[in-house]
Amino acid sequence: MFRTALRNVLAHKGRLLMTMLAVMLGTAFVAGTLVFTDTMGQALRTQNSKSYADIAVTVSDSEAVGRGYDHGGRAAAGPTLTEDTRRKLVALPGAADVRGVVSGFAGIADHKGALIGNGFSTTGTNYVPGADGTDPRYPMVAGRGPKDAGEIALDTRTAEKGGFKVGDTVRVAVNGPVMQLKLTGTLHTNDPRVTAGGSLAAFDTATAQQLYLSPGRFAELDVRAEPGTDDTALLAAVRQALPQGDNLEAKTGRELADEQDRMIAQGTRILSTFLMGFAAIALFVGVFIIANTFSMLVAQRTRELALLRAVGATRRQITRSVKVEAALVGLTASVAGLLAGIGIALGLKALLNGPMDANLPDGPLVIAPTTVLAAIAVGVLVTLVAAWLPARRASRIAPVAAMSSSEQPATQKSLRLRNTVGLLFSLAGAAALAAGASGKEVKLVGLGAGALLIGVFVLTPLLSRPLIALFAPLLRAVYGTPGKLARENAVRNPRRTAATASALTIGVTLITSLTVVGASVNKAVDDSTSSDLKADYTVAMQNFSDLSPEVAAQIAKAPGVSAMSTERSVPVTIDRGQGRGAGDGENEFLTAVDAATIDQLATVRIREGSADALEQGKLLVSAGRSEQARYQVGDVLAVTYPDGSKGSLTVGGVLEANTALAPVLAPEAVVGPHAQPGSGLEKVLVKGTNGATEQLKQALRDATGGNPLIAVKGEKDIKAESRQAVTDILNMMYGLLGMSVVIAVLGVVNTMAMSVFERRREIGMLRAIGLDRLGIRRMVRLESLLIALFGGLIGVGLGILVAWAGVRTLADDLKGITTVVPPLQIVCFLLAAAVIGLLAALWPAHRAAKLDILDAIRSE
Repeated sequence: MFRTALRNVLAHKGRLLMTMLAVMLGTAFVAGTLVFTDTMGQALRTQNSKSYADIAVTVSDSEAVGRGYDHGGRAAAGPTLTEDTRRKLVALPGAADVRGVVSGFAGIADHKGALIGNGFSTTGTNYVPGADGTDPRYPMVAGRGPKDAGEIALDTRTAEKGGFKVGDTVRVAVNGPVMQLKLTGTLHTNDPRVTAGGSLAAFDTATAQQLYLSPGRFAELDVRAEPGTDDTALLAAVRQALPQGDNLEAKTGRELADEQDRMIAQGTRILSTFLMGFAAIALFVGVFIIANTFSMLVAQRTRELALLRAVGATRRQITRSVKVEAALVGLTASVAGLLAGIGIALGLKALLNGPMDANLPDGPLVIAPTTVLAAIAVGVLVTLVAAWLPARRASRIAPVAAMSSSEQPATQKSLRLRNTVGLLFSLAGAAALAAGASGKEVKLVGLGAGALLIGVFVLTPLLSRPLIALFAPLLRAVYGTPGKLARENAVRNPRRTAATASALTIGVTLITSLTVVGASVNKAVDDSTSSDLKADYTVAMQNFSDLSPEVAAQIAKAPGVSAMSTERSVPVTIDRGQGRGAGDGENEFLTAVDAATIDQLATVRIREGSADALEQGKLLVSAGRSEQARYQVGDVLAVTYPDGSKGSLTVGGVLEANTALAPVLAPEAVVGPHAQPGSGLEKVLVKGTNGATEQLKQALRDATGGNPLIAVKGEKDIKAESRQAVTDILNMMYGLLGMSVVIAVLGVVNTMAMSVFERRREIGMLRAIGLDRLGIRRMVRLESLLIALFGGLIGVGLGILVAWAGVRTLADDLKGITTVVPPLQIVCFLLAAAVIGLLAALWPAHRAAKLDILDAIRSE
């Protein structure tokens, strides 16, 4: 039977080609994902080990690190790392040197004033020269490091992007006015924030301390050990020498490297899991194609299999023969998929380092044994699972009864059982989908969507006749006999049509649901921005760090400003005793705003209480926060402010949902003086005398000193930014789902090609009675078109239904969100399905039209 299976594979290799391609593409996705993530993870770990190679012990100040990145410049609550601390550590036995580190954000403007790099990775640090005048962390490529407040060094990629050369003047900003600094040198860095698209600005130590912390203060001290010194012993000595405080933490360089390695491993696992999800979709689509192909092969070999039964082959041997055939196909395709996956990993790395400029670290290609085994095992297993049902059907072919028929029709009992199972799955899925939508349970919606998809797939043969019949009048009217024949061929074998269409349905369902959810989110954001925000412009840092308090005073002086309000987050501790809520020590964030102008800058809708609460020195709480924390109008809250002082605040009103306002609003005049010294602003809302004009926007930019890190956004900018974020996510999802669509196309090609081979005699008879080659081609193309449209229609319907449930789960996060079905895009998806059907039929239609009439009639 093994020889029989091998002979069948070799005899039908042309008919199995598309199946092999489907398995190969799915396996390539799996292998490519594993090879790429393993390669990237290994390169990052190697780079990480180099970063800590010369560090024996690191001491970090958690308060300083946090403030270094929001430029607070605030007083420290605990002990700090100073120059005196550094000298104490240098004097320890075994310590060769101690490097003080300061870091934060620093925006570099190009010659047009635009920010270089993304706002989240615009890194600033101090350049710490050793005895030879260089900093080993940052090898100089050209020039030298900065020595005073008027100088700066940049990483080579940032300098190249900005077109800067040593000696040029560079515009640099933190969270205040732009500084004009001289570029003294360019340097190399492996900092992942920079290699991921950010920038690095290196200042002298005194300047960095002034910008990010306070004079003489460090965020981190890195201790380099003398040769032969035990890092653990040095760590113990460092801990003894440090002032006592919860904010100071000492670890060995090896511990830090291990922590970073764990973070890298976690990140690569997340990426791998995400990509594997789409690989699973591609393989799931491939299951339909494999099952369909083997079902057709079994049907075409009915007489051959019956003859084997007649000469003594058992049912188990027949089943085993088909499974061995499937295993051979899966193994061959998996090996090819593994090789293709390695190519995909190389191509993806080249793409990220090339056009996408991700600058991933260099490293050898990692092809782990587990990757090889996983890729081959997945391909073979998927093929065997898909071929299981066709193998069982093959074993049931009767030795005598099957000799007179080329294909056994499905029994009414099997169809009734299939329809019953499909109906039960569909009802259960629809019920779970509805329950998840009403209860806003994402997991329940996911389970319901999965069950509904399975149910509809099982019911697809039942649905094929009525849905395809909708096109019958049009086909007869426009295409005549070829149209009528195409319709009859499409519904002749409902199971085959269903399996072919279902592969396409999966991709269309997912793409449609993503598109509808994206359109719904965009509409909700647009509506809420228009209705909730009255301000013409918002001024905030692009990296969501704090604005310098001086920015508000500069904006107030800008020409054309009629009203403005700052927003400052003030963390407090609330003591409500044994009353409602969480009890003693409940943390809350108050957002301080200008009580006199906030109603001119945002829509303040009061559900309960007084509209003048803020001007009366009271709090306004959103309805959602009120329900969550059980705040009620009139509640008096005992608060402890960041500066340690105590006071009481009264809840004066409950707000309707508003995306432009924070959950808890407080008057700036009341809580602002108690904010932590030097705390910055979250943003500034601005209203113009003449509305949103380019003149006002430019005036605000000028008022902030042209700081490239500070963004001035109007209503259109906010909407465009939101739409762009959704579009980027959708485009990425479309690209990842593209593999499943390609596999679905191969399935249509395979089904049509095998169907043509199966119907050779029928096609020969049609040619003999007068149907010309054009008619034959048209018949095959229209049949493929009908199958593709059938799959597309079901996919669009399921996608809209799943999207509706998904949108309902977002109601608490996005005010007023409703399901928006973009008609143009939906029509485009159906047209794309039609085009797929027509293109997939080109080769089968050409083969059908080229058949010799006499040879076709004589064929068995």
